[in-house]
Amino acid sequence: MSTALSVNLNKIALIRNSREGNFPNVYEFGELCLAAGAAGLTVHPRPDQRHIRPIDVRKLAQLCRVNSGIEFNIEGNPFAPAQGDYPGLLALVAETRPDQCTLVPDSHDQLTSDHGFDLHTTAKLLEPVIQQLKALDVRISLFMDPNPEQIRMARDCGADRIELYTGPYAQHYGTDTGRALLQQYDQAARVARECGLGINAGHDLNLSNLPDFLTITGIEEVSIGHALTVDALKMGMSAAVKSYLQICQQ
Repeated sequence: MSTALSVNLNKIALIRNSREGNFPNVYEFGELCLAAGAAGLTVHPRPDQRHIRPIDVRKLAQLCRVNSGIEFNIEGNPFAPAQGDYPGLLALVAETRPDQCTLVPDSHDQLTSDHGFDLHTTAKLLEPVIQQLKALDVRISLFMDPNPEQIRMARDCGADRIELYTGPYAQHYGTDTGRALLQQYDQAARVARECGLGINAGHDLNLSNLPDFLTITGIEEVSIGHALTVDALKMGMSAAVKSYLQICQQ
């Protein structure tokens, strides 16, 4: 089974936002990624618009829509408030109808996503949100730590998939702790499969640690942005995408 590669374009937008104007052009980089063979594009808009802006979401949704078989994935916190011309995650999803919406429990002051949902405290809040989004014919993925109990709760909330937060694995890759964590992720994936959940993964995956992670059975999609963008600085965007695809398709 090959794994789909969805390229996260947040870091391209972050570079653009460091200057006035539209350079680099996020839409054009989305086109480059798809031309190189990426199966989809991911964006994670936040209320402060530190990188991806609502206009990017709208344009990239259209780009994916006109390319047959390409999936668009919007990530974000469904409870983050509207701010300025950011209308809120649910409004953006309702407007652009992505193939997948990945719900993430990031707070306003987090540099990046760094933990999965604790469904003991958020399940009842998430359930109506999930039903609302599924009524739009959008697949729902929940950003989760590799905790079997929590993964079973994700199924009970109505999620279609989980996205395993792989930050700890990446941080400890190449160590005994990293090898132990890989077994923990493997167990979590096994539980997800038993629950009938699809399995995505993402966060700090790179060319070095991705091959070992994909020895886990059933990873349907990886979303990679930061490391891929760094690699693109060295080898070019198309070559970077193809390098990740080579791993995903083995």
